[in-house]
Amino acid sequence: MRSLPKILIILGSVLLLGTFLSPIWRITLEAPQYPGGITMYIWINKISGNQPGTLQNINILNHYIGMKMIEPESIPELKYFPKVIIGLAMLGIVFGFINNKKLFLVWGMIIIILGILGIYDFYLWEYDYGHNLADDAAIKIPGQTYQPPLFGSKMLLNFNAISYPYYGSIFIGLSLALSFAAFFLKRKEDNSKI
Repeated sequence: MRSLPKILIILGSVLLLGTFLSPIWRITLEAPQYPGGITMYIWINKISGNQPGTLQNINILNHYIGMKMIEPESIPELKYFPKVIIGLAMLGIVFGFINNKKLFLVWGMIIIILGILGIYDFYLWEYDYGHNLADDAAIKIPGQTYQPPLFGSKMLLNFNAISYPYYGSIFIGLSLALSFAAFFLKRKEDNSKI
């Protein structure tokens, strides 16, 4: 029982690496001409789709309304987010071996802060793509912007854009929950020694 907090924080650290196994976000565009929808998956290190050519199709649609092309290789976050996740997982493992309740709490707070910064960064990315439109777009509607919602759904012309976290986000949530569970268990253990 005494090693349970240490096990939980190390397990949480390892689970954080699960973000490489599944996308962390999903954006689906539904329209009459796409009855099954077009779904873009955002991973910690790449962007994919529900079928081959998804990104190409989205870029073609975006071109007509003046949006920039989505080019994963030009998105810096896809290069440094993997390093952040690996670094955070390694830090959590080190904190686990140190076995200090304050460090467990610090690790959980780092996850929260980085999560908030990541969501804000994603919002800014969506804002840039949806508002900074080319002047020579084939379809121009005065005042119309095409920023998909951060959470939920929103009509953009005849497309219903639906945006939600995906399975990879569960790994982040579990890591956070385990960090706080480790903190409270360790605190209870420390208090029982007094």
